[in-house]
Amino acid sequence: MLETAVKPISVELENPFDIRKENFSDEITFYGPGLKPHSTSEFSGSMKEFVSISVTGNNCALNCEHCNTKMLDNMLDLLTFDGSLFDMAKSLQKKGAKGILVSGGSDIRNQVPLLSHIDDMKRIRAELGMVIRVHPGLPDEETCDALADVGVDGVMLDIIGDQETITDVYHLDAKPSDYEAVLERLQRHKIPAIPHIVLGHYFGKMNGEWAALDMIKKYPPKILVLVILLPLTGTGMEGVIPPSMEEIGGFFETARLSLPSTPILLGCARPLGNMKIDIDKSAINAGLNGIAFPSEGIVGYAQEKGLEPSFINACCGVTW
Repeated sequence: MLETAVKPISVELENPFDIRKENFSDEITFYGPGLKPHSTSEFSGSMKEFVSISVTGNNCALNCEHCNTKMLDNMLDLLTFDGSLFDMAKSLQKKGAKGILVSGGSDIRNQVPLLSHIDDMKRIRAELGMVIRVHPGLPDEETCDALADVGVDGVMLDIIGDQETITDVYHLDAKPSDYEAVLERLQRHKIPAIPHIVLGHYFGKMNGEWAALDMIKKYPPKILVLVILLPLTGTGMEGVIPPSMEEIGGFFETARLSLPSTPILLGCARPLGNMKIDIDKSAINAGLNGIAFPSEGIVGYAQEKGLEPSFINACCGVTW
């Protein structure tokens, strides 16, 4: 927990919403990733167009404090499917799917076992033309080589800038520099990186988030996704208090000013209820480019700010 408390001093010098308007159109995209039902009076998502698949079922060697495999529960289980990943994708396409997220639990090195499914992913791209996103964990050279050959739409991974979070939350024998090495590896292999920063990852405390942002700035990504700790029942984070709105809003602004021309999106995970509404408004005020699972009234709020909403039933940043 060394570099983690250092905050940029320039955050108050410019208006992040103005920075957004200078660098992007007025479009703001609202996403329905398909992991769970979502419906408001302004946007009803579909769970058919983009489907998440776990290649390990609900098995994971890490049992991270914030997840404890709970995040795998809403994914389709490839292990219980009678067929290959290609067979599952083909079946889903017949039901209206346009894309898939290939995910799963990690081994003790935080690597999702994707290599045995590479040939299927190549067939899915070549024969079905479906969009493929992957959750690889911390992919090594061999995995990056293979994913580059597949032509995935993006690699989504958490970037951790704090040693205590890596050790105490992920139970990993790794260092923050290992996460930076993955960003370099993805860039070298020309694989679109979609890093995620989890605000409040260390039991609700903001420890390594600014360090993670500094890493990401060195390797400008296709998209940056920000999420906020959602304390889940049955995990080591149950009952944990998330960061304050002041901390969340401040980080949103810092991210926008730090990456003025990079699309920044508010991802799926964040606290619910009134706090979710406040977070969504803060994201718009800070000049973020899109929101997954928007709260009731947020589309209208964006329109009041002069933004033009668009909608897509897929993970953050996917386009058909």
